[in-house]
Amino acid sequence: MTNPATRSLVVVSAGIGQPSTTRLLADRLSAAAERHLVDAGVEPRVQVVELREHAQDLTNNLLTGFPSPKLEAVIDAVLGADGLIAVSPIFSASFSGLFKLFFDVIERDGLAGMPTLIAATGGTARHSLALEHALRPLLAYLNAGAVPTGVYAAADDWGSAGIPADGSLVERIDRAGRELAVAMVAREPRGAHVPFPEPIPFEEQFQSPKRRPDRA
Repeated sequence: MTNPATRSLVVVSAGIGQPSTTRLLADRLSAAAERHLVDAGVEPRVQVVELREHAQDLTNNLLTGFPSPKLEAVIDAVLGADGLIAVSPIFSASFSGLFKLFFDVIERDGLAGMPTLIAATGGTARHSLALEHALRPLLAYLNAGAVPTGVYAAADDWGSAGIPADGSLVERIDRAGRELAVAMVAREPRGAHVPFPEPIPFEEQFQSPKRRPDRA
């Protein structure tokens, strides 16, 4: 049974480089959400997913329709989470192909109502509208409950040693983390994702309705 005083948070980063500003922003957002969860008396359990490590498995899944065990574990972690942070670099005014490829394998209503924080990184501030024109519609299609504040960070927003140089970025990160934490605390813990129901044993399928055990 899931402890009601804990919440699981999965952070999906679609950064291509290593290190990447996408992962840097993901870590800052995760830290803000964790801080606000702790302030609310909730113990956060955080898992970070680097999509670049699953690129080959995602491609194979697209071609075959079957995820590898490693990719399936990641998908189950996302579907069973209490909250999600999804961060993508912006290319050509939209999310990366790797980001889209991952969410293409998520079942249609798998994220229904899940508190979600969307964020993105890019070279200039001109790409910031991609948050509302690309990421938010994608997560809305999956019925995720995206919090109002999305966070975009351009290259100039970062100072040395990965510290935000812009005070407004610090404020947006904190506000978004707080909104995500509040939404996560307001919902009952989801618990582990069970992808398929337990099958009825073969011999039971041939029993009459009066003899078949009650499996409700």
